[in-house]
Amino acid sequence: MSAISKHTLSVPLAIVSALCLSGPSSRALAQGAPPATRAAAAPLIEAARAAFEALPEADRKAIQEALIWTGDYSGAADGTFGRGTFDALAVYQQRGNTVPNGILTPSARTSLLAAAQQARTIAGFSVIDDPKSGVRIGVPAQVLPKQDVNANGGSRWQSADGKITLDTRIAPPDQTLQSLYERNLAIQTPGRVLSYKVLRPDFFVIAGETPTGKFYTRYAASPSGIRAFSIGYDKTLAPKVDRLVVAIANSFTPFPMTSPATASSATPAPTPTAQGKSVAANNGSLIGTGIAIGPRQVLTAAPLASCKDPRAGGLKPQQVAGNGPWVLTFAENLKATPASLSAGSTMAGASLLVVSFASDNGQISLNATPASALDEASLAAPLQPGASGAPVLDPSGSLIGLVGNVSSDGRRIAGIMPVARYPMLLPAKFTDVAPTLAAKAAEPATQKRAADLAAGIAPALVPIQCAP
Repeated sequence: MSAISKHTLSVPLAIVSALCLSGPSSRALAQGAPPATRAAAAPLIEAARAAFEALPEADRKAIQEALIWTGDYSGAADGTFGRGTFDALAVYQQRGNTVPNGILTPSARTSLLAAAQQARTIAGFSVIDDPKSGVRIGVPAQVLPKQDVNANGGSRWQSADGKITLDTRIAPPDQTLQSLYERNLAIQTPGRVLSYKVLRPDFFVIAGETPTGKFYTRYAASPSGIRAFSIGYDKTLAPKVDRLVVAIANSFTPFPMTSPATASSATPAPTPTAQGKSVAANNGSLIGTGIAIGPRQVLTAAPLASCKDPRAGGLKPQQVAGNGPWVLTFAENLKATPASLSAGSTMAGASLLVVSFASDNGQISLNATPASALDEASLAAPLQPGASGAPVLDPSGSLIGLVGNVSSDGRRIAGIMPVARYPMLLPAKFTDVAPTLAAKAAEPATQKRAADLAAGIAPALVPIQCAP
């Protein structure tokens, strides 16, 4: 593994992703909308869908690519209409003081494409075939004017001040996706937090952040080898760089001159998270995260109303009480240590951490995901369905709340969950049934490493599953 600059692999790269990077714009607010609001918006969305799908595929993709460059869209430019595309169109229209109905007039489409082209030109963005690695990738030459090679058989582009680094690379022939994945997971950097990781037979993605930077890396395999790209940058540059990362991720083609990679039939071995807590997903589908509040009790805000046969930590509850949050009572002791946390509060813009379970390749493991407070009762983060009911901590370790419902049908983009708005259940909603969550005296407001916060709460957490 090369010394890929302080912003890249040694701190694996990228954004919460090329596709998690956008802030809490209204395109990200849809998942947190109440059912009545979503129902009311349905006819508007369907009208916009019909107008969008009536366009040729090339035009549909061009609109999505343009919305990436205007900073309104953080998804894949695949020509497929979804809520993300609708919200992006509506945000763009609203900013232009037009009716946010998701339907572009011909003149509005022309203006959008012109604005996107201007942004590309300013960035010097063009898709090239990298002769060193063989990948096809978009490079913003005006933003990354410094070009060099790296020791991994690829190329490197950097900003003049070295705060943004884009690398391509070729993996050594004796390496496998599994070994590279494990090596990247094992990287030890103070304050390094993984916000997403996924391993598939023909690719893997690892994304997260450090105290000062964001990172994203993607490896892809084919019969001809393994190729990758990674990108990292200083957090202070996020408002300007985020859309570039999305554009680069959308442009990445690892094997442009070959047929699509043939997926291996082998199933990768499950890899525990840094917190060391992983369990087999053999008790049904993962629907949330629970906190042990006693030897035989679990508190959760997972969507249990739609689950007839819940499990917590693999055990079937003897009793389920409440209506979100829920308290599950068991006939035997849980394999969890009851939590004792001080309750806290937050304000808009504050940094938070969500510690939750996620399912990947049939394995359930614990993730620590950076989040940002939108107000005292909602947050923005790239959460997966298992985050429903997960604890939200501030940098000092105080419990700010529990994550509300996270939709089970959230769409991943390039293996990454996009940033969205989610409600929080505040301590006032549950400390009467879970007094141990506010029993600990508040500690001095000293910031702790995200890894330490996650390790501290991990023994109290159990996955909430719904048996088939």
